[in-house]
Amino acid sequence: MAGRYCYENGLPFSAMVTAECTNVGLNILFKASSLKGLSYYVFVLYMYAFSTLVLFPLAFVFRGTTGLPTFKLSLLYRIFLLGLLGFSGQLCNYKGIEFSSATLASAISNLTPAFTFILAVIFRMENLALRCSITQAKIMGTIVSISGALVVVFYKGPTIISSSQSTSLSLHSPQGTSETRWVIGGLLLAASNLLFSGWYIVQTQVMKIYPAEIVVVFLYLLCATIISAPVCLIVEGNLSSWILRPDITLVAVIYSCYSHMVLALEGACVCINL
Repeated sequence: MAGRYCYENGLPFSAMVTAECTNVGLNILFKASSLKGLSYYVFVLYMYAFSTLVLFPLAFVFRGTTGLPTFKLSLLYRIFLLGLLGFSGQLCNYKGIEFSSATLASAISNLTPAFTFILAVIFRMENLALRCSITQAKIMGTIVSISGALVVVFYKGPTIISSSQSTSLSLHSPQGTSETRWVIGGLLLAASNLLFSGWYIVQTQVMKIYPAEIVVVFLYLLCATIISAPVCLIVEGNLSSWILRPDITLVAVIYSCYSHMVLALEGACVCINL
């Protein structure tokens, strides 16, 4: 009994801690790569495409006893929605990091559990028992998370440590430009967390229809690749932008493939086991 309680309550906590640590590293690497000229369209497409290729053989080896899914309309449109939400969320996330910083992205990522709780209540996946202490704690955590996000978005404190590069940029930038970009970046990051929360809600529904984590994640990555390819190739028409140099940009793309697969599989495992 105690072991099951620890499993049910410890698994989401461990998953969230792992996700946060992985996201922090990914945000920092992408910010460093974007300063080297890496386009976020290139980054997102490579992340999805390489992750799909890596997971392709594993999806057939570890599909288990469930076999391949019967592609009913209810499953197909949910997987397509997973790809659309994931792709849109990644675009908003990395564009927001370009406008602001990796620190802001990591701070605002606390909105994901809050938005997920709100969406779960809206779609009646979560019981809102106001007299229950657990529900009260969730509501309080949601309020604190949203309030904290509003503070870090609309209030950018004074610079503590400034580099020569940031000083040079500030001298050539119009007054208020930095603050405006910070707010826009924060709003984009908040939108990405809302999209990621919707991704978790749809993922839960998909896992109920077809409870095979690796196959579902592979289909999601494949769908996201198909959706993102024409968009990214049209918007980023400069062919030289698609050449990966052997520096921090290549490291960021490789790490993004690993981290995105881990986070997607982790989310699927939590959805199926709770």
